[in-house]
Amino acid sequence: MYLPRSLISHLYQQLMHANHSQSPPVLILVSLEPDALCACRILTALFRRDYIPHKIQPVSGYSDLAIAGEQLVQPMKLQFGGTGGLVVCLGVGGMVDVSTVLGLDNVEDGDDPSGGVQVWLIDARRPWNLGNIFAGRPEDALQTLDANPRSKVPDVIDGRIQSSYKPGRGGIIVYDDGDIDEEMATERDAFLALIRMPELEDDGEDVDESDGASETAQSIDGLSRSKKRKSWSDREDDEDEDEENRRPRQRRRSNSSDSDRSSLNRISGHQRRDSHSSSGSPQPSHSPRSSPPPSAQPASPHKLRRRLLRLRRKHQAVLHKYYALGSTYSEPISSLLYSLAEDLGREDNNLLWQAIVGVSSLELYGRSMTGVGISTSLDAGGSAGWGGQRGERIRQVLRDEVRRLNPPDSRDVNGERTRGETYGVIPCHGLSPTDNSIQLSPEPRFLLIRHWSLYESMLHSPYLAARLHIWSDVGRKRLHKLLAKMGVSLSQCKQSYTHMDMELKRGLRQSLLKYAPMYGLDGLVPPPASAGRGKEGWGFVRSWGWKACLSAIDVGVIVGAILEVGKSGVRTDPTGKPYDRHDPKREIVDEDGKLENQAWVERFWEAYDALGDIEALKAALPTALHLHRAILRTGTSLIEKRQIRHLKAFRMAIVKEGPDVQLFTHPAALTKLALWVGEAIAEQEKDQGGKIGKGGKGLPLVLAGLNEKRGVYVIVGTGGGGGVVDVRAKEQRRQRAEEKAKRKEERRMERDRKREERRERMGSADGEDEDESEEEDEDESDDDGDDDPLNEKGYGKNRFGNAFQEVVDEINARVRIDSFEHCVVEVKKEDLSGFLESLSMKSVVG
Repeated sequence: MYLPRSLISHLYQQLMHANHSQSPPVLILVSLEPDALCACRILTALFRRDYIPHKIQPVSGYSDLAIAGEQLVQPMKLQFGGTGGLVVCLGVGGMVDVSTVLGLDNVEDGDDPSGGVQVWLIDARRPWNLGNIFAGRPEDALQTLDANPRSKVPDVIDGRIQSSYKPGRGGIIVYDDGDIDEEMATERDAFLALIRMPELEDDGEDVDESDGASETAQSIDGLSRSKKRKSWSDREDDEDEDEENRRPRQRRRSNSSDSDRSSLNRISGHQRRDSHSSSGSPQPSHSPRSSPPPSAQPASPHKLRRRLLRLRRKHQAVLHKYYALGSTYSEPISSLLYSLAEDLGREDNNLLWQAIVGVSSLELYGRSMTGVGISTSLDAGGSAGWGGQRGERIRQVLRDEVRRLNPPDSRDVNGERTRGETYGVIPCHGLSPTDNSIQLSPEPRFLLIRHWSLYESMLHSPYLAARLHIWSDVGRKRLHKLLAKMGVSLSQCKQSYTHMDMELKRGLRQSLLKYAPMYGLDGLVPPPASAGRGKEGWGFVRSWGWKACLSAIDVGVIVGAILEVGKSGVRTDPTGKPYDRHDPKREIVDEDGKLENQAWVERFWEAYDALGDIEALKAALPTALHLHRAILRTGTSLIEKRQIRHLKAFRMAIVKEGPDVQLFTHPAALTKLALWVGEAIAEQEKDQGGKIGKGGKGLPLVLAGLNEKRGVYVIVGTGGGGGVVDVRAKEQRRQRAEEKAKRKEERRMERDRKREERRERMGSADGEDEDESEEEDEDESDDDGDDDPLNEKGYGKNRFGNAFQEVVDEINARVRIDSFEHCVVEVKKEDLSGFLESLSMKSVVG
């Protein structure tokens, strides 16, 4: 089931009204990433205000999620002596069948699969597992089938929760950010059609493509009513057995139809157990045009079976195409949770700041509407890199909230803040010791500028480094020339930014706007505010009195460094002893990664506390600086030593030596390095050839980091580019598609009319196959006219998750796919070459 955006506070209000002193605590499962961390703080703040007990459980991957399901979720079920309850998944489980992973489907006949446990699923990763959306509970998914027009209005229609819905019955509920209602009608129709179909064995036989699809739809109802008497096969039972015996890595597949097949099997089993299912079959709808003449003979069972197989394959192809598009990102869940708080009337500066940090953090990890990858488009500057126009609309809403919740301060008698916004000076301190306000700031694309020198901040900026070629001596000289043109001496720019000359800081933005375009740095700073565009591209800054002043990007960088490196660094092995990778007596420790996952969970609590404690954030600054120095050193080494190889489908590099190799055993840190290298290669290719390859998308990059302690390589695959989606062009394509569908429908109605006239003249349906073949030819000719790759739904999307799974299915390599980020995989050292060789033959970007 899914909760539409218009009813975002409906379930929370029901929970608030049903809460009492004996209510079981709400279990919150959180992924280890800044966006989910900020969403968790927003949700827990709401729970504390409403006195709702809750418990937070960090989850590092699918193995941790399965353990949480076994140890924490299943004891809540009524069958095991629990009282039911609520589980909230933040950033986990959106791409897999949650009921299977959490163990909410393994019950005996006659029992409620959910056991009174309700799961709220809030995730920004796509594609959704369709079983979570449209089959959260079998009886709810099929409610439209047995809905009597005379009965009360159903509270769930085709998986969509209505305002009359009352919680407490368990099941999976997905929070929709608007995409399900607006963009997934085709997938919904195909999934529900498969649910309504009878059991049928598909042995791969050829099906006559000329069989009538319209008559197939009518014959489904008759087969549905007769499936109690006769079943085509017992394949579903065999698949259930195979599903139980399947290995963990295969069970956790995300972008395949296996999880949907298990959802369909559970629903079919529920239909067989339900004593009222026979009366809930849809009644056939006859129309004068489609009904055969009285003299026509009824179709044989064999012909009906072939027609049904054809329709089944058609719907399965729709689902397969949806999953094959690749992994992407939608609206950040911290923004979605802030919308919940706003709908409840509970918004304040603290919750707004958490949402801003969560939204800003997505750019640091390259997460966009086309998956994990670099953006090759010219942005408006500042933090305008995520999500194209949709991302900018979300940031614009946040800017409006900043103005609403932070009106002009009466203590600013000298107009310091107003002048700062007018002249573009980035703030570095609050107005008073109690100033905790949020304000807009024209943030340049420098890294931690308030806590570094101007020179170091520019040097370690991924945006600046890629376009100036900082890894070479020529690039460093270009940086020095840019500073000289701006009138900033090296002695001035190498001291702390807060101690620079005030006149230089006041004129910094104007100098960048004047001289940056000479070096191809058009998006280095946001454009001046105007009446038409407002403050598009401007960032967000918050003050903590005179203690500190941090931008949202700064906080995202620091929190990410805590999660990836930890305050104590990674210089020791899990036993606490120094690790020497050259020691001949060294042994492989923590082969299954359990100790490493425990260390990551401990870092989660450090980051969680730091988001609410400015002193903890300041204490973690050296960790963030150390990580980004390591990224610059390692990226420069890879490029200078020409260690980046060009394979058939992507570029590939391996990090297996150097002083910082242990830092990049964490997938998120390795992703940052991959984005740095990928953007540098794209700009290098653009300078050499005048354009970016692969039709402007750029070539994907696979980066492997050696984890010597565990004897594995951590592999990250990033897309070549295309991270910004033109929403306006997308809307125009949608309108063209609607017009095209309307024309096709008119042609179909005309063909039906002619077919009916022919049947009346001939008294048979002999001409049906010829007409339908002509119809298909016309449809194909219409489709051939729209061959622009930009119009394809999956253009430029990251398909590494699909490619990894295909390689695992083909070769006998020891591979672990456990990360929620499906472009991340772990491979044993000895199997790396074979894995990469097979991967090079796959399609990794749509």
